[in-house]
Order: sequence, then structure tokens, then C-alpha cells
Amino acid sequence: MPDPTRRMVVCGLLAGLVAPVSLAACSSKTPAANSGGTPLAKLADVPVGSGAIVDGPSGKVLIVRPSENEVKGLDPVCPHAGVTVSKPAGGTITCPGHGSVFDASTGDRKKGPATTGLTPIPVKISGDSVVTA
Repeated sequence: MPDPTRRMVVCGLLAGLVAPVSLAACSSKTPAANSGGTPLAKLADVPVGSGAIVDGPSGKVLIVRPSENEVKGLDPVCPHAGVTVSKPAGGTITCPGHGSVFDASTGDRKKGPATTGLTPIPVKISGDSVVTA
């Protein structure tokens, strides 16, 4: 095979750059529709004024439902000692480990020994389900 000329090299580079774009444009695959997030729970399974601890894509999620049309996601692990908190009751979330108390609507710390609130996890209502946001 003879040594390549500059023209052959440039044409080869251009073909290498254009071919993937051309192939992608001809692909029969269509982008997946936005599903609105990963389903976590049915909305009916999260009582108003309470919550539920469910499995999420990256671990457990405490879903709280302060009102009929509002949900919030919280990391259910107490920031004090890593103990999983209880489901909301009477407007509060309690850590059974050392008694830290958190606001059931926001996850904010109400009483220690924890020094911070529960970490928010973005969730939303999508149809009749609670999904990741």
C-alpha cells in the first residue's frame, strides 16, 4: 500500500467524524419518554399527616404527606447516630435511638441530640404515585 497523501488523511478524518453523526441520525431508536421519575409508592399508601418508608433507587426514602396534594422526601437515617427514624406520628418524626425529634412536614430538627434535620430527597406526585423528582 502506498504512503497516504495529505488529501487521503484529511478525507479519512472527515469520514471518521461524519460517519457516527450520520449513523446516529439514521438510528431507529427514539429517546425514552420522560417517565417523571422512579416510582416510589402509590399516593394512597402515604396517609395525609403521616408517611411511609420505602425503597428508593439509592436507598430508603421517608415519604411524608403534610397535605392532600403535597409530598416530601426525607432520608430516614438520623444524622446523630445513623438509626432509622420512625414514621411520622402527631406531627413529629422520632429517632428511636436517642430520642431526636424532627418536624413531620419538613424534617427540620425540633429536639436533639441530633444537631441537624433530616436530609431532603426530591420527590413529587405524578398521577396516583409518588416518584423521584
